[in-house]
Amino acid sequence: MREVMARTVSFGVSGVSGFQVNVEVFGIDSMPGMEIIGLPDTSVRESKDRVNAAIINSGREMKARRITVNLAPADMKKEGPSFDLPIAVGIMIVVGAMEPDPHIDMDKTALFGELSLDGSVQPINGALPMVISAKENGIHTVILPEKNAREVSCIQGIRILPVNHLKQVIHWFEGTGTIAEQEQISFETLKNEAVPAMDMAQIKGQKGARRAVEVAAAGGHNMLMIGVPGSGKTMLARCIPGILPPMSFEESLETTRIHSICGRLPAGSGLMVTRPFCAPHHNASVASLIGGGQDAKPGEVSLAHNGVLFLDELPEFSRGALESLRQPLEDGIVSVARVKRQAQYQSSFMLVAAMNPCPCGFYGSNRRTCRCTPPEIRRYLDRVSGPLLDRIDLQIEVDSVPVNEINDAVPSESSAQVAERVRKAREIQLERYRGTGRHCNAQLTNTEVSRYCTPDAEGLRLLNMAVDSMHLSMRAYQRILKVSRTIADLAGEETISSVHIAEAVQYRELDQKYWR
Repeated sequence: MREVMARTVSFGVSGVSGFQVNVEVFGIDSMPGMEIIGLPDTSVRESKDRVNAAIINSGREMKARRITVNLAPADMKKEGPSFDLPIAVGIMIVVGAMEPDPHIDMDKTALFGELSLDGSVQPINGALPMVISAKENGIHTVILPEKNAREVSCIQGIRILPVNHLKQVIHWFEGTGTIAEQEQISFETLKNEAVPAMDMAQIKGQKGARRAVEVAAAGGHNMLMIGVPGSGKTMLARCIPGILPPMSFEESLETTRIHSICGRLPAGSGLMVTRPFCAPHHNASVASLIGGGQDAKPGEVSLAHNGVLFLDELPEFSRGALESLRQPLEDGIVSVARVKRQAQYQSSFMLVAAMNPCPCGFYGSNRRTCRCTPPEIRRYLDRVSGPLLDRIDLQIEVDSVPVNEINDAVPSESSAQVAERVRKAREIQLERYRGTGRHCNAQLTNTEVSRYCTPDAEGLRLLNMAVDSMHLSMRAYQRILKVSRTIADLAGEETISSVHIAEAVQYRELDQKYWR
């Protein structure tokens, strides 16, 4: 009874990190069949049918043997169809359908890809964290689906071989064919190819709202806009990614990893170089916002990492969904736990929310009459809790644009002009917080606020008066100081004066108008 064993190398994903999986294939002349062990999920167990058909349709014969496939380590859950390709290569070696070139180092060559029944190699989720982990584990060659190649093209120090059919893999291992290596694409090249966000030049009027958006972007502050329907709240929010500083390579890797494991990257795309803008529907569940499900996948707060999470129609979200935002807003990290699985995902984002002032949308409007009763308005506003409002640094009213401003031929200031001021303010913050792990004013702890955001005597007197008269909480007090620090940075001034404090305080006045 002849026994044959082969081993190939692949990678799985846990959280946002990859881990090595050794695919051990054992064949014996016995009753034909195949078993996959090593804690596989349903899609992995189903791979035996895909693999058999793909091998046959690639022109290779499947000899009748009893085959056991072990995915080691056995204590890590193996998920997804990415193990099809390494399993197929191992099986072909065991049944004698392929004999690898002895010059190929199988232990330094990783494979991952889903196989169709006709042998074509389909794209997978999580290619980026897999390739990063492969490089960290000393792998020098990776064979993966062609549509995933551009996603990992910025990773240096590892050879990427993209394929679209199992035949290419067979010929490469046998030494009878070559695979064109994926060329390195620089991060700068990807940035030059990026599609720009909506430009602020398209927004007419709204001088006060534009200023608030600039302050929010300059300091990374959360923001709430209240206004009648059609006043431009959504348009203002969509302009924010275009005035935020460009993502660094490290930020791009962090963001792309999360989108990669969720399958949110378009096929054939490279690293994400523009800041994400996530706008979930108000029917979104807690799990879709925070993350979860059987696979403990990231939610919208993590997909918005390093970018903007936009919640339109804020009071229409469930109370549980809104309250679940409190932890990621404070910590910048989300912990997702399920029955035998726990994962942590980064979730450092700018929260931008928009809402109407009442159910019909026209409370306080001078153009249309509000049809809501006072109890209806109160119930509507009370859907947004005080603790959540406390965590929103800037709260502004967005009024309808007058007709004369809509018809004004003078062009509005462009995103590029605003972005330049934001960039200078962020550079001041990066220099100030060098070595502290902070990047912008919104990230400061209470201790750091006391150190970096102390106003002058007149500014402190004004702030104390505002806190007393407006009955603000300690958290609101701290956030006013952070915003005033940002306003001073935009002005290029080191000292926080009463002028900066006054502007920061006015961004808390909606508390008094709507929620008192």
